[in-house]
Amino acid sequence: MKIIIDAMGGDNAPKAAVDGAIAALRDFSDIEIVLTGDEQAVKPLLGGQGYDAGRLTVVHTAEVIEMNDAPVKAIKEKKDSSMVRAMDLLSKDPRAMMISAGNTGALVAGSTLLVKRIPGIKRPALASVLPAAKGEVLLIDGGANVDCRPAYLQQFGIMGSIFMSKVFGLEKPRVGLINNGGEEEKGSELTKEAYQLLKAAPINFAGNAEGRDLLSGGFDVVVCDGFTGNILLKFLEGCAKTILGMLKGYIVESAQAKLGAVMMKGAFTKLKKKMDYTEYGAALLLGLRGGVMKAHGSSNGRAFYSSIREARKFISGDVVSVIKEEIGKLNQATAD
Repeated sequence: MKIIIDAMGGDNAPKAAVDGAIAALRDFSDIEIVLTGDEQAVKPLLGGQGYDAGRLTVVHTAEVIEMNDAPVKAIKEKKDSSMVRAMDLLSKDPRAMMISAGNTGALVAGSTLLVKRIPGIKRPALASVLPAAKGEVLLIDGGANVDCRPAYLQQFGIMGSIFMSKVFGLEKPRVGLINNGGEEEKGSELTKEAYQLLKAAPINFAGNAEGRDLLSGGFDVVVCDGFTGNILLKFLEGCAKTILGMLKGYIVESAQAKLGAVMMKGAFTKLKKKMDYTEYGAALLLGLRGGVMKAHGSSNGRAFYSSIREARKFISGDVVSVIKEEIGKLNQATAD
């Protein structure tokens, strides 16, 4: 399994990508890793690390797409950037997987232009795995498409269902549509039309998902437009940091609270790990001819390691081929 990593993307580049790659090479004997980036910055970090050097390649690049670069302009003008070179490699070997913590807009635009969409896919979508009360839930779209049509949301539901089935082993993932009420007739024109399309899709559609239901464990996939999804993701991230910070502050207020915290240490450790984004890996950009993953901009070595671990599952599940097959069936049925 080949995994291509944009080593220069993200706040902690290239060290985070290198650390994650080395840890993954030690634990997973069935992978090979390609790092794209500045050799002078990457290679010194590889020395004396004790890994199988025969399964790691560095492809030198002279440019970097920065976080404040205009996405399409950067893709067109910085052809020797670590991100563009990684996408070029993926386009030539679609069975591989690409990971980047760089500019999200550039990654979405570049992947659409260079890796290209699966035939019949109207828009690729960002899919993020979130912790739920029981297991995990996949949110799609997390920000790739601010404006959506009902047919896009139907495809998001199908792609999300396939991902949770092939990567997480769920037999019939429960798919919900994020809405402001549980009743079928609730919502905007977008969600009301999308509801009917999702109900007709070859998935286990479980109806509308209200905000309070997203992490309840009642759904395995929740579908929305990218504007809503991105706000939700950042709200949840902020909530987790705020609540954990408040809890820590309350604990140090008294000796009694400190003693209680010691007794609850195991539970707190489990909760912290459950809420830690570095344990879940990167978001998937589903709907492309190859696997593309968008890691958090502040990803550390552990986050890259987790992303590589999940990339292995994505490749093993042959997710791209299954999406291609199901979308082909849907489009044929629609044409008939």
